[in-house]
Amino acid sequence: MSRLAAPSINEAPEAARALFDQIKKGMGKVPNAYATIGALSPASLALMLGGDAALSGGSLSRAEIEAVRLAVSAQNGCDYCVAAHSLVGKMAGLRPDELQALRAGLPTGEAKRDALVDFAKHVASTQGTVEAGWVQEILETGYTPTQVIETLLVIALISFTNLVNRVNDTKIDFPTPA
Repeated sequence: MSRLAAPSINEAPEAARALFDQIKKGMGKVPNAYATIGALSPASLALMLGGDAALSGGSLSRAEIEAVRLAVSAQNGCDYCVAAHSLVGKMAGLRPDELQALRAGLPTGEAKRDALVDFAKHVASTQGTVEAGWVQEILETGYTPTQVIETLLVIALISFTNLVNRVNDTKIDFPTPA
């Protein structure tokens, strides 16, 4: 049960309604997490959507983005985002065995992408300056400095939605992953 009282989509602020229409066009519905965020803070939802748009035009593949989102969500204990990004990850080309491994915190067998996921999980779970060795290792794996920055944006955006859903206990409106 949601803990944050939010107006319905139809009663949301005008600024949110245009964003909801954009989401409906792309997804066919407004997921509960987006509905809560947009109804309570249209500016926050606009920032998220802008970040997602920037990533879609970036240098990381959809599968890499979704692998990071899913792994960080699983690490953060966000059941809502685990369900959502299991579905979106499948649509991005991640195989069922890869999705299961990412949810379990295990390697998928795709060495380069697994290194990216390990880097992201490390960054998301530690405090202070990230050790130089982690940065050097991800660069030696073949990722560029631009892709490192884009990965940090993926982590920031998914961490925000993880926090919203964990605080709100958002009702999951995606299939439960197998």
